[in-house]
Amino acid sequence: MKIPATVVTGFLGAGKTSLIRHLIANAGGRRLAVVINEFGDLGVDRELLLGCGIAGCDEGDLIELPNGCICCTVADAFLPTMERLLNREQPPEHIIIETSGLALPKPLVKAFQWPDVVARTTVDGVITVIDAPAVAAGRFAADPEAVQAERAADPAVLHEQPLQELFEDQLACADLIVLNKIDGLDDRALGAVSAELASRLRPEVKVVMTVRGTLDPLVALGIQAATEESIDGRWSHHDDEEDHDHDEFVSFVAELGPEPDPQAIERRLRAVVAQHDILRVKGFLDVPGKAMRHVVQSVGGRIDRYFDRPWQADEARASRLVIIGQKGVNEAAIRAALQGNRVP
Repeated sequence: MKIPATVVTGFLGAGKTSLIRHLIANAGGRRLAVVINEFGDLGVDRELLLGCGIAGCDEGDLIELPNGCICCTVADAFLPTMERLLNREQPPEHIIIETSGLALPKPLVKAFQWPDVVARTTVDGVITVIDAPAVAAGRFAADPEAVQAERAADPAVLHEQPLQELFEDQLACADLIVLNKIDGLDDRALGAVSAELASRLRPEVKVVMTVRGTLDPLVALGIQAATEESIDGRWSHHDDEEDHDHDEFVSFVAELGPEPDPQAIERRLRAVVAQHDILRVKGFLDVPGKAMRHVVQSVGGRIDRYFDRPWQADEARASRLVIIGQKGVNEAAIRAALQGNRVP
């Protein structure tokens, strides 16, 4: 019997890790393995899952593929990882793969067609997690009038819309849409977002609405779509590309040092996000006098902070934030502002 694998995709900060955390907490004794891919050098998502305190969330079952995008490293990183999982003396009963928020899901699903993988696993389904307030705010919408004006001024100008294209590719690959953070919208805005999604989805794709990724595991981990068999017929903006890169996005780590006042970091972060085109912030703070690690996460202007677990005896206490933005962000100014210095 093939081992089912679920691919969880969705843009930066949509709530993929929250969904996976909920699935682990409600696994009902099922042996899960989670493969986590991050865009950047600091593995925050795996650390967040390890700090959740959930029984069954074991270090050996949370596998990180850092330094890039899983859709670009299928042969070098993903396939060897799958082989190690499948060759365990006691293999997992279900594999969950969390892609980077900048990943194209289609190349990953196509990897399940490889002979060494397809004989032993199947893609139970692709779940695309959507940030409902971000869609309502037009984060992924193109500006047709602006594009047409640029075309009129200079027909040679390319009009790539990296956020919109990535969003559309993630929708096109989905078997299930998780419309998350619906508590951030009123009924009218939620209806508008739902209607926009419906116009973009294949008729057979279902949409479920959630707050903080709270979803019945029977819905998420029992789709039985065998997506690897139909993935070639699912359209993508990048179907004709031999190689895919992420040159339009950048990621860097801001080192802050001990931070006695997390609220001060939040104020500085709000100011930085308002001035710079920052897509995502996530990381940890060392708060002197506190035994626990302090988590900081930001999607646009929405910031979340909390203590998650005690610092371990064998780890260095440090304040480090991963900053992800579009190409051209002023890294020096962002670092200076977060450190409490003047923003140029």
